[in-house]
Amino acid sequence: MKLLIDDANLDAIKDIVSLYPVDGVTTNPTILSKAGENPKDRLLKIRDLIGSDLDLHCQVVASKKEEIIAQARKLVKLLGANTYIKIPASGEGFKAIEELTKEGIKITATGIYSPLQAFLAAKAGAKYLAPYVNRIDNLGYDGLAVTRKIQNILEANDFEAQILAASFKNSNQVLDLAERGVGALTLSPDVFKGLVNDRNVDFAIKTFEDDFGRILGEGQTFSDIL
Repeated sequence: MKLLIDDANLDAIKDIVSLYPVDGVTTNPTILSKAGENPKDRLLKIRDLIGSDLDLHCQVVASKKEEIIAQARKLVKLLGANTYIKIPASGEGFKAIEELTKEGIKITATGIYSPLQAFLAAKAGAKYLAPYVNRIDNLGYDGLAVTRKIQNILEANDFEAQILAASFKNSNQVLDLAERGVGALTLSPDVFKGLVNDRNVDFAIKTFEDDFGRILGEGQTFSDIL
């Protein structure tokens, strides 16, 4: 299962990449707008920061097939082969996904709120399907249950597409889908840090250091004796 950072803040991305095993970054027009910079420049900076090996997901700003396709081609040319183009799971989007997939462009179908949307996007050829877990909850449905149902559909129909679940509010939601073995999760920096936000870990580390220090002296480690 892949883990990605759902943010365009360069400091936040750098911080998470330095501490956690991550596989890339996801963005959307709203996230990029919060960065306060020309979106093209910010995407190039993110690509430079994470390197060419990690995944970068960026979303078109279009609703018609022809414009979706045109923007997708330009974004891949700009950001490199390891770029996933996020396309809303709509009628125009499905046809764009079909055409772009034939060209070898990798697609993440986004804005998914129902299993049938996901089914159609997978059939069109999308590599990833991005259900909005918390947003589905806010509509009065069960975001985790919807995502699990999508996973069942993918497995039952032997689709190559995988889930890229998004919009989390806490680590319990992350745990649920990690247990289910979905393809990928994208998390905000706050949710990332909440995965291991446990004072017991800090207490254990401090205890080990203190116990070791009683043998050699306070602050001493293996670096001082090896």
